[in-house]
Amino acid sequence: MGADAPSTAVERTAIKKISVRLVPFVALMFFVNYLDRTAVSFAEPNGMGEDLALTAAQFGLASGIFFIGYIVLEVPSNMALHRFGARRWLARIMVTWGIVSLLFTWVNSSGQLYTLRFLLGVAEAGFFPGAILFLSQWVPARHRTKILGLFYLAQPLTTVFGAPLAGWLIGRHGLFGLEGWRVMFLFVSLPAIVLGVIAWFYLIDRPADAKWLTPAERDWLTKELAAENAHKAGHEDQHAKSDLKAAFANGRVWVLALVYFGFVYGLYALAFFLPTIINGFQEQYDTTFSVMDKAWITAIPYLPAAVVLFFWTRHATRHGTRTWHVAGPAVVGGVSIPLALYMGSPTATVAVITVTACAIFAALPVFWSVPSRFLTGAAAAAGIALINTAGNVAGFAASYITGWLKDWSGDYYVPLYLVGFFMLLSAVLMIWLATRNRTAAPAPGPEQQPLEALR
Repeated sequence: MGADAPSTAVERTAIKKISVRLVPFVALMFFVNYLDRTAVSFAEPNGMGEDLALTAAQFGLASGIFFIGYIVLEVPSNMALHRFGARRWLARIMVTWGIVSLLFTWVNSSGQLYTLRFLLGVAEAGFFPGAILFLSQWVPARHRTKILGLFYLAQPLTTVFGAPLAGWLIGRHGLFGLEGWRVMFLFVSLPAIVLGVIAWFYLIDRPADAKWLTPAERDWLTKELAAENAHKAGHEDQHAKSDLKAAFANGRVWVLALVYFGFVYGLYALAFFLPTIINGFQEQYDTTFSVMDKAWITAIPYLPAAVVLFFWTRHATRHGTRTWHVAGPAVVGGVSIPLALYMGSPTATVAVITVTACAIFAALPVFWSVPSRFLTGAAAAAGIALINTAGNVAGFAASYITGWLKDWSGDYYVPLYLVGFFMLLSAVLMIWLATRNRTAAPAPGPEQQPLEALR
């Protein structure tokens, strides 16, 4: 893809207003979403695992069963968002998952934990692809990587701020007569309900209705997005037609789903098991960490990951997204995660894991700028949901298989080698997809930047 086309004053001010008015709020929603989704990873090594007598495999199943519920309603939820509008649907999702998350405060058995994790997945279904679709419908393709990069900062920053917050809340043991991990679940759940109510009044479904844009800015956005969608709908590639059937029949969507599978497998293997691995440092290296020590160590890889994500997406926006913006980090992550197994100290291990985290988070927002380049309308809603469904399958697989393999082998060597394999597979598939599409139909003007422009 080429670099950005020259921008006008109206274009610059419109994109700036969207970056300030919409992106931080949707990113805050994502922050709370990811914190509620991964809170179980902080609870397990800090009392929940012992109180509920969980094995590694049981914890992996509890972590992963969330994604089964998510998968069941993923595509229907995103189609409902397309029909009813992001404002109503995202607000509904947040309030629903906040209520379910609150119930974790009183879980008393592994069976109850499995049930609530499944219901949490059902409640959250459609939020992430819905947020991606919502933001993608507000900006032309050439600005999408930048906007999604700003949005995606919320994910690594959730652990940067969320891990110490979870550690502090767990330290409030005895508040309201609750164990510390229950106190954490109580207080990380309430923001979702509050933000959901605010989202109902704050979000706007389309630029044409945004009163905070000037008439010129609204007209420019409306015309740019309409022209872009018309081009995609009329493209020679029949798979780009804007209907539901086209998304499921599009081979590129399925390949991208497999690419995303590899990244998410690595993401959730780290998200759910890094706190447990860090807890194991105490026996492995004969040292002792407090709850807050473990929380801060868990947060370490994610701050550099947020910085790398920011500059990586800026580079992709300024110079045009290339295949190596996605495939390169996949290779780095695939090699680095098994390497962490051979480090001789907690510091060296966390340093290598930091490289893996940087690789995963650098690639993800750039990756998500790709599907909306050749899908529009209902096909975009279904295609993005389908790709994210593959990620949810990876979330379940990474959680359950990592725990099961750890119980089976006695350590994390085999599980982390598998993580490396899937990330390297993502790199291979991304390179293959770009090579295959070099002979596709000619690209339009630089403002369209379709998938065929990937090099």
